[in-house]
Amino acid sequence: MSVREQRNRSWTWRGDHATREDKRSCRRARRLLCVVVGLSGLALVSGCHSARSAAPVERLYTTHDNGSAADAAPSPAPAPVVDTPTLDETSALEEYLAYAALNNAGLEAAFDRWKAAVERVVQVGTLPDPRFNYRYFIREVETRVGPQKQAFGLSQVFPWFGKLELRADAAAAAAKAQRQQFEVKKLAVFYEVKDAYYEYYFLGRAIAVVQENVDLVEYLESVARARYKTAAASHPDVIRAQVELGKLEDRLLALRDLRGPMVARLNAALNRSPHENLPFPTTVADEQLAADDSVVLALMVNSNPELRALASLVDKAAVEIELAKKEYFPDFTLGFDYTDVGQPPRANPQGFANPAALRSGSRIVGGMGDLIDAYAIGRSFRSGDRPNDAGQDVWMVSLSMNLPIWHGKYAAGEREARARERAARNTRRQRENDIAAKLQRTLYEYRDAERKIVLYRETLIPKAKESIGSTETAFRAGNATFLDLVDAERSLLDFELSYERALANRGSRLAELDRLVGTTLPRLQKTNDEAGRAPAGSDAAGD
Repeated sequence: MSVREQRNRSWTWRGDHATREDKRSCRRARRLLCVVVGLSGLALVSGCHSARSAAPVERLYTTHDNGSAADAAPSPAPAPVVDTPTLDETSALEEYLAYAALNNAGLEAAFDRWKAAVERVVQVGTLPDPRFNYRYFIREVETRVGPQKQAFGLSQVFPWFGKLELRADAAAAAAKAQRQQFEVKKLAVFYEVKDAYYEYYFLGRAIAVVQENVDLVEYLESVARARYKTAAASHPDVIRAQVELGKLEDRLLALRDLRGPMVARLNAALNRSPHENLPFPTTVADEQLAADDSVVLALMVNSNPELRALASLVDKAAVEIELAKKEYFPDFTLGFDYTDVGQPPRANPQGFANPAALRSGSRIVGGMGDLIDAYAIGRSFRSGDRPNDAGQDVWMVSLSMNLPIWHGKYAAGEREARARERAARNTRRQRENDIAAKLQRTLYEYRDAERKIVLYRETLIPKAKESIGSTETAFRAGNATFLDLVDAERSLLDFELSYERALANRGSRLAELDRLVGTTLPRLQKTNDEAGRAPAGSDAAGD
């Protein structure tokens, strides 16, 4: 469907109706709009929302993707007052997202840019202000009917037919692009919150795992010292245990020191003070992607808000081509003028100072005069009469127009508009290619994380724990060295940390896939009570 067909079909940015719709839609407080938008994104982000919570979100925030004005303007539906959630150790990821939707300053800024673009539509689609002129004659202009004292004028410019409509169409397309940029920002904020949340989860689990290994090495060090006292083990075994314990304690301290920067990153996305404390997340959802690559790619092409914004800019450039063609035609100015005219004075008698009376007197003295000469002399010796239209004011109507004679300039403007339209199309095409390549890379990283989760959870971690048990038994029996025991402990530590790293990576990659696609991809939810946790069932790190 062309831009003109879309406009004739559904855009309603004209006249009083446009003003009424825009002002009514933007009357709502920006904070509540951010809340509504954030919660609508929440319904898309989380696949585990109940029907009871999703239904109000759909009523509060409804978008239209058919090119209508509603797609560019904020929804006029009433927004409820939503309390800011409290973030504690029981808070789930959805509550963090709701908090960000309520408080993120960048999201509010994106909404205000969208709101400003909507207000622009009415401005460019309205006639320019009429012009009032006033002239006062310091030195009055004398005319037959009297002196001109002052003049008033009123003029209005009327652009060529269709110019205002096309300008409003271009502004509406720009407002649609800003609406999609708002969606881009919303998805970016949600991704930042989720990525920081998963990284913070991994930090908490890493601290817990390393702490468990510290406890294990302390136990092994005590075993080595006990065996050394009975001469069943050598002194180097005790030294190795103490060295390993020192390395683990240093690693534990480094992880604990990392908590401050991680909390600051998450607080930044939530618009909180960097030093406000946040508890470690205890679990992450065990979700799997339930769509193949072709479905994901198709959803990206149709749903990515950045591509939609670029498509709206293409529409705007196409409208500007039509607007450039209108520059070949003139604009008209219609004016009304009124001139205040005063009363003319009566003519004073001139007598023989009047040359005509002097000539007539000479003719009569010379004996050559007649009745006409006598009438001329008599008329010169009495006051004159005012004309019948004396003192009548002047009304005038004017029509002017500019002369578009510099066709080279207008042709250059049209070529410029066409070049901008081609650039907009190529920009969208290139951005689609870039996002598709990024999508393929993210899909690979997601599958790699999923494969590692299964590998560590079902094979490597159980085997490493079994290896520690058998090595410890062999060590007590004197059939294994303490170095073998330390190597087994290191393997378990690496596997457990890699497992937790894979869990966090999978969540981050799913979040990135949702951001790239522009909508929530279908998920498979596992029913395992220990979802997202290692088979060992180790406790989460505390505060």
